[in-house]
Amino acid sequence: QVRLVESGGGLVQAGGSLRLSCAASIRTFSSYATGWFRQAPGKEREFVAAFSWNGGNTYYAHSVKGRFTISRDNAKNTVYLQMNSLKPEDTAVYYCAARVEMRDATRRESYNYWGQGTQVTVSS
Repeated sequence: QVRLVESGGGLVQAGGSLRLSCAASIRTFSSYATGWFRQAPGKEREFVAAFSWNGGNTYYAHSVKGRFTISRDNAKNTVYLQMNSLKPEDTAVYYCAARVEMRDATRRESYNYWGQGTQVTVSS
């Protein structure tokens, strides 16, 4: 069983930055492909960013491309989401997720494990 724990959320003004972290409970975390999703109140959970199955490529939602960067440190079993130039519409609970198969990285259904989420609030 893989346990994912997000941290780093908080309240920030528009234009500011935050870095989210997602720590995994297993040493073989490097063998999992990972991604970030978010869910705003009253909306469905949506894709934000992810690594390809082999980790060689990254994917981003159009709304965050150029502002957000996904990265990982396999030695620390941790995935990060650096968020710059934040906007009020980025306000949501952010979730990290891990998948064990080579499936569509942008779909929620592709992921086997989820963290509990961390709240990001961007004030205008």
